[in-house]
Amino acid sequence: MRLALSDIFQPRPPESMFSFLKKKSSAESAPSDATNAQSSWVARLKAGLSRTGSQFGELFSRGGKIDDELYEELETLLITADVGMDATRTLLADLRRTVKEQHLTEAKELKQALANCMVKLLQPLAQPLQAHTHKPYVIMMVGVNGAGKTTSIGKLAKYLQGQGLSVLLAAGDTFRAAAREQLITWGERNNVTVIAQQSGDAAAVIYDAVQAAQARKIDVVLADTAGRLTTQAHLMEEIKKVKRVTSKVLPEAPHEVLLVLDANTGQNALSQVKAFDAALGVTGLILTKLDGTAKGGVIAAIAKAHPIPVRFIGVGESLDDLRPFDAEDFITALLGLDE
Repeated sequence: MRLALSDIFQPRPPESMFSFLKKKSSAESAPSDATNAQSSWVARLKAGLSRTGSQFGELFSRGGKIDDELYEELETLLITADVGMDATRTLLADLRRTVKEQHLTEAKELKQALANCMVKLLQPLAQPLQAHTHKPYVIMMVGVNGAGKTTSIGKLAKYLQGQGLSVLLAAGDTFRAAAREQLITWGERNNVTVIAQQSGDAAAVIYDAVQAAQARKIDVVLADTAGRLTTQAHLMEEIKKVKRVTSKVLPEAPHEVLLVLDANTGQNALSQVKAFDAALGVTGLILTKLDGTAKGGVIAAIAKAHPIPVRFIGVGESLDDLRPFDAEDFITALLGLDE
């Protein structure tokens, strides 16, 4: 028996949007409210990454000359920040070239040089979600247990509404009853319909949701799926089936496969990226739980070893705590730079 909210709710009027444009000169600056909002977001991101930012700040604040000892300390810090060995070597090689080319000598000069190298590595991953190329635009959310898929769906629904798009949710996590109820709650908060079933498989729920979106001319379908470990082959086969069935009702669907990653899992996140991409063809990532305990450097490891666009990052539990990934803002927070 299908559980759905009784009406199709229209999206609320877009609330004030946040600018993710690069910093401009004062003559070209955005309105003060947008600028303040962006500063507030970067401040929250810095708070979420304070563990790593403070370590980099301590290293570079000691002063002195750039020497082999400083490079060794920096290498250790990058590795412990989950940047990974391969990405660390790439960054340090680029950094050494920069130091030589720009004739840098002081340790304090190394911080901005490192930031520039890291932005160069991460910038290709900063590709915003384009959810208006098809109607309905079907987004399949995947990830391991506890990564934050269902919560991210609620936040993403709010973000898409802010873009003027109508949204429908599909409760495809049929293994966990609480997930269905949680998604319905998010639907109520965002005034969007939720398609769900008391029992049945995820493929059937998402199939119904896509059909409903077509009939109701909904812009975006956000499809939840059950969390699964990448080592459980039978569960990975089940989620492949969900994708196949979705394409039967709408040949191009799903248009986006978003893998939700818990930033606290460190280098294990890279293993998840590789496994889910091999099984499903992941098109984008959401990095969640940048809440003060996560180190954050795993994005660099992904950029080096298995680059996939990072669509969004999340720093908290409220509806507005999911934002598009901006490489410069992220590095500002990760290294504890001044805004």
